[in-house]
Amino acid sequence: MTRIHVFLCGLGLLAVGVAFATDGDRAGASKLPPAAGGAMDFARDVRPILSRSCVPCHGADKQKGGLRLDEGAEALKGGNSGAVIFPGDAGRSRLLFAVTGLDPDLKKMPPEGKPALSADEIGRLRAWIEQGAKWAVSPPSVTGGTSAGPKSNHWAFRPPVRPAVPSIHNPQSAIRNPIDTFILTRLEAEKLTPSAEADRATLSRRLSLDLLGLPPTPVEVDDFLRDTRPDAYERLVDRLLASPHYGERWGRHWLDAARYADSDGYEKDKPRPVWPYRDWVINALNRDLPYDRFIIEQVAGDLLPNATQDQRVATGYLRNSMVNEEGGIDPEQFRM
Repeated sequence: MTRIHVFLCGLGLLAVGVAFATDGDRAGASKLPPAAGGAMDFARDVRPILSRSCVPCHGADKQKGGLRLDEGAEALKGGNSGAVIFPGDAGRSRLLFAVTGLDPDLKKMPPEGKPALSADEIGRLRAWIEQGAKWAVSPPSVTGGTSAGPKSNHWAFRPPVRPAVPSIHNPQSAIRNPIDTFILTRLEAEKLTPSAEADRATLSRRLSLDLLGLPPTPVEVDDFLRDTRPDAYERLVDRLLASPHYGERWGRHWLDAARYADSDGYEKDKPRPVWPYRDWVINALNRDLPYDRFIIEQVAGDLLPNATQDQRVATGYLRNSMVNEEGGIDPEQFRM
């Protein structure tokens, strides 16, 4: 077979595909189950169907036929054969013909695993497409856009705005900075008055427990009581912040969130020598590493230009998940 012959055959197949994607589809729309009634909510009515029956072959791990159905922009873009979802037009949406077995080029989808979609589920998919195939709103990307739909109005995506400092009816000496004004405003609304300032021994104990997780020694309390300088309290704060115990006290919150442990957890629960990462977190707190660097070095410290040993150790953050050495698992899936 000559190359030109192959090319012409390819054009013939393409013509068949184009015909199916236009008039053929519109004619076949009458064979689809009727659209479900009511307004479709993607999270409630559609995502569960896609997650159960489509994403195993068309998700983040696999994209058979180049099609991904777990993310809005990718789903609407389609796969190797073009778009499969046309918002507002069920007759052109090849996805519906694939799940009903009406697509002559495909087996009925999904081809294996869970039972094929029911007429009710197909009806929900059809109604969702006819109503515009609106995807769930995704968080803004680093470029400021979203995968589909308008930006979310969730508080986490709104820039902070400095509020006006409220006025209070009875100004008091307790106001030492604007934050105190907000607190006193709420106390006034609740018809409460602030407690008297604690004595210096109590302040010393509270501060030490808060910053170090340890009570002060009698000598430390006495030193603070004898310090009559106007900035004695600020000096005490600075001294406690300079203590190596500060990183131990506050680093543990991050280590808990990062699921740090000295063993694998689950199944065999074997020990693992990941303590250098623990020490990196403690030292990062003690040297007041800026938060952006704190995150970057843990997520991609080994990828930084001229990465230091400490920056590579920081990526131990990525190693904190539990490990399963049981037979029959998919190692790559478990890693992800």
